[in-house]
Amino acid sequence: QVQLVESGGGLVQPGGSLTISCKVSGRTPDYYAIGWFRQAPGKEREGLSCIRIIDGDTKYADSVRGRFTISRDNAKKTVYLQMNSLKPEDTAVYYCAADENLGVVAAEYHYWGQGTQVTVSS
Repeated sequence: QVQLVESGGGLVQPGGSLTISCKVSGRTPDYYAIGWFRQAPGKEREGLSCIRIIDGDTKYADSVRGRFTISRDNAKKTVYLQMNSLKPEDTAVYYCAADENLGVVAAEYHYWGQGTQVTVSS
C-alpha cells in the first residue's frame, strides 16, 4: 500500500510562484511514477505532470509546460511541483498520485493523496 500526502498549498497572487510537495510512504514498487493533477470546482480532474522516480523521466501537459516544473528528492521520498506565473485559472485542489506507468491520465493511477488547495487571487 502506498500513502501520499500533499502539502504546501495556499493563497498566492497572480503572477506569483508556489511549490507544493508530495510525500510518499509505504510499500512502493521498484518502478513507479508520481503524477500531479488538479481539479477545479465543476471541472474534471486534469493531469499536469508526472515523473518516474527511478530515472527522473518526466512528462507535462501542454497547459502547464514551461510554467510548472516537477522534480523529486529520492532520499526524502518527496516529489515537488514548482508553479510559476500563476493565474487565477490555476486555482484548484492539487493532488498527487502514484502508479507503475508514466502518464498524466488520472484513470490510470491507483493511489491518491487527499489534495492541497491552491488559490490564485489578488
